[in-house]
Amino acid sequence: MKILQLLLIAALTGACGAAFAQWQWIDKDGRKVFSDRAPPADILDNNILKRPAGRAPGAPPAQDNAGSAEAAAPALPASSSKVATVDKELEAKKRLAADAEVAKRKAEEDRVTKAKVENCARAKQAKTSFDSGVRIARTNAAGEREIMDDAARATEAKRIQGISSTDCQ
Repeated sequence: MKILQLLLIAALTGACGAAFAQWQWIDKDGRKVFSDRAPPADILDNNILKRPAGRAPGAPPAQDNAGSAEAAAPALPASSSKVATVDKELEAKKRLAADAEVAKRKAEEDRVTKAKVENCARAKQAKTSFDSGVRIARTNAAGEREIMDDAARATEAKRIQGISSTDCQ
């Protein structure tokens, strides 16, 4: 009975070795792929990171008898249709991201343009007030009201003219 158990354990251990036959490669999109099957034919040898024990680089993968129906049919069209679907999805995501970026830039440009129009209107109104010669009062840091003298008016008029020249174009 003990010998039968040892033989069974040895057989199962030998069968588990096939489960460790893992392939690892980098696909054309730069992602790592792990599989128990060999990579497609379009994967270059230098992109194959790990091979099962006993497989030499450049050696054609061995075919399983269990998958003889699969071996007769070419594997490339199935994988290329899967890749084509992934490529279409990736392109759609890229297009959506690009469209979102364009919309974001457009919204920012609209916001800046609106702010310039408002600044221009305020500057024109302030310039009209300063050019009218009416006394203009300001509140100082102490909270007191003071009337602007001619030097302060000239400085403020120059500042308003600068705003008008940049925002009113």
